[in-house]
Amino acid sequence: MGILGIFKRRAKNLTADERRSALLKNGRMTDGTIIDSEINGDGDEVIYFIYTINGVDFESSDRLTEIQRLDRVSYAPGAKVSIRFDTRNHGNAIVV
Repeated sequence: MGILGIFKRRAKNLTADERRSALLKNGRMTDGTIIDSEINGDGDEVIYFIYTINGVDFESSDRLTEIQRLDRVSYAPGAKVSIRFDTRNHGNAIVV
């Protein structure tokens, strides 16, 4: 392995729950807006949201947790929500 190999980041294959935990622990906060929602084939509610970081708009999706699903009004299209995103990959985000 060369000297550059030492600094190369290795991609981790995280499960959805591991990814969510990592973002809750280390993610940076911003504001976003829900733009749509749907129920997928597994019965999970998936929301689509937009947020802006450093003047760049991002669009992402997240599966609502059981607790979030109980509060339908807070996650309806048009609702303002808090977002946690990865500072190294701004497209990696969840709704909190």
